Amino acid sequence: MPSVTLTISVSEELKRQLDRLAVATDRSQAWLAQQALSDFVTREAWQVAEIEAGLTEAEAGDFASPDAVAQVFAKWRESLPPPKSGSGSGSEGSG
Repeated sequence: MPSVTLTISVSEELKRQLDRLAVATDRSQAWLAQQALSDFVTREAWQVAEIEAGLTEAEAGDFASPDAVAQVFAKWRESLPPPKSGSGSGSEGSG
């Protein structure tokens, strides 16, 4: 795929970090920036698509039943390790 030039401004610290990473990985700054931008755009596009799908389901009234929600919580509760004895109510450090 042909490439195009994209010019952006970054902080001096981010530029220094990119410089160090380029040296450490023996990659060009352009290659690292391309990878970072590609990963970010892919992840954000996935998240936006999932949010839009969830909104579509919600608008259609497609919600989990109370029983289905209870089953999920029960499953996760069963997978948790038992509480440590003497763990109290979680108010440590408040006094």
